[in-house]
Formats: sequence, structure tokens, C-alpha cells
Amino acid sequence: GIAGTGVEYLQGSAVFAQVAAHSAAAAVRSQRVAPEAPPETWGAYQKKGEEHTGVVELLKMLAADLDKEIQEMTVDEKDSQAEYEAFTADSATKRASDAKSIAEKEGVKADLEAAVQKMGAEKKATSAEAMAAAEYIHSLHSDCDWLLANFEARKAARAGEVDSLKNAKAVLSGADYSLVQTGESAGRVHLRG
Repeated sequence: GIAGTGVEYLQGSAVFAQVAAHSAAAAVRSQRVAPEAPPETWGAYQKKGEEHTGVVELLKMLAADLDKEIQEMTVDEKDSQAEYEAFTADSATKRASDAKSIAEKEGVKADLEAAVQKMGAEKKATSAEAMAAAEYIHSLHSDCDWLLANFEARKAARAGEVDSLKNAKAVLSGADYSLVQTGESAGRVHLRG
């Protein structure tokens, strides 16, 4: 048969069967009530010309939106470029000032290192002088300690020497001292007689 139609193909009577089926279907349709109107979906019908104009307007609107976005992007790019150039200039200025600051600080550091070395040398010299002075003071102190320890004994010895010298002077001047004389001293001759 013919697919989906319910008509079977018979030799010779096939055409009549189709006509009979078609006229029976038409009779059933005429007895039916008119179908309801289809639901509204996209709004009222528009002519093809109006639809064409809507598409053109839509394309124009899209083109205008794209132009506007391109202008905004161009302005944003110019702003970004200006910010970048300002940042680059600021960075170069900061780099130059930092380099100058580093050079100044390195100069100050070199001066301070030279001063530290000079002070170190001066400290060595001063330390050597202080050590020599300490050794000298120590030697003086040991001499003074000996003098202090032996002062009384030396004072007594000097007093004895002074007395002996006075006696010797008096004897040489002709004074007579009654001294115990031994036999040896009796034979002596006084120089000033």
C-alpha cells in the first residue's frame, strides 16, 4: 500500500478506491465544527516588508552598539596608554632618584669606613702608648715601693753618716774627742796638728 495513507494498491481499482476515500473524508469534514483559533504566540502578523525593516534596524542598532563599544575601547586604550606612560616616567624618575640616593649612601659608607679604619689605627697607637705608660708607671711604682719599704732604714743610715761626717770634720778641725784609741790609732799622725 501507500505508506501512511491507509490506501492499498489494487490493480485497476486503486484509483477509484482513492477517490472514494477522499470523498468520504470530505463528507466527514463538512459535518464537523470549525476548529478554534490558534493561540497567540508571537504577536500580530506583520508584512514581510515590515519584518525586513526590523532586521535592518536591528543590524543598524548592532552596528551602532559596536561603534560605541569600539569608541569606548579606544578611549580606554588611550587612558591605559597614558597611565602606562605616566607610570613609566614615574618609574624612571624614581629609579634615577634611587640610583642617586644609593650613590650618596655608598659615598657616606666609604667615608665612614675610612673613618673607622683611621680610628682603629689611632686606637692601636693609643693602646700602645697606654701600655707603655702603664709599664712605666709599674716600674716607677716598684721603685717607689722599694723606697717606701726602705725609707726608715735609709733615713737612719743617713743620720748615722751625717753624724760620722760631722765627727770627722771636727776631728780634722782639731777637736779632741775622747775616743778609745787602740794601739794602731796612737801611732797615727793628725794632719792638722
